[in-house]
Amino acid sequence: MTGPDPAAWPPATWPPAPITTARLVLRASGARDRAAFVELFSSPEVGTHTGGSRPREVLERMMPEVPGRHPGLFVVDLGGAMIGVVTFDRGDAERPGPGGGGAELGFLLLPEAWGRGYASEACAAALDWFAGAFPGEPLALRTRTANVRAMRLAAKLGFTEVERFEEYGAEQWSGVRPPAAPSG
Repeated sequence: MTGPDPAAWPPATWPPAPITTARLVLRASGARDRAAFVELFSSPEVGTHTGGSRPREVLERMMPEVPGRHPGLFVVDLGGAMIGVVTFDRGDAERPGPGGGGAELGFLLLPEAWGRGYASEACAAALDWFAGAFPGEPLALRTRTANVRAMRLAAKLGFTEVERFEEYGAEQWSGVRPPAAPSG
């Protein structure tokens, strides 16, 4: 897997214009999102699927005034409030799985947003953006096998299993999504 051209990562257009879906807006982060970032990364429920949460007091002290200001991160906004993030990151060539230094999709939502289809809606819109920004590039995704919802979403988004491995004390699933043309 080749992944995005390092010279083109991040895209020159980052952050892109906000992406609007039927219910959501995917946008760059702002200072107003700080409390939601702290909540997201300190949530024990979210931590169950990510290898652990961070202590709230540590996050409050360490979180920048404008968190999440890096290429590849979209805030998932519902009605003017952050409910999660969708990310595109460079894969770590040293980790097991198909990342190999190419692009990897990630997503986290606050627990109160689970089960309403927001992750599916946000990821589909972000994948369309990725296909337009990096035409012809494959994409990887990793999740814990115990995260049944994430496994279902990966399949729905077109990711197919490449391998399973142990990491962070749990079985992990790795999948890839072949390059696709933007649907818009």
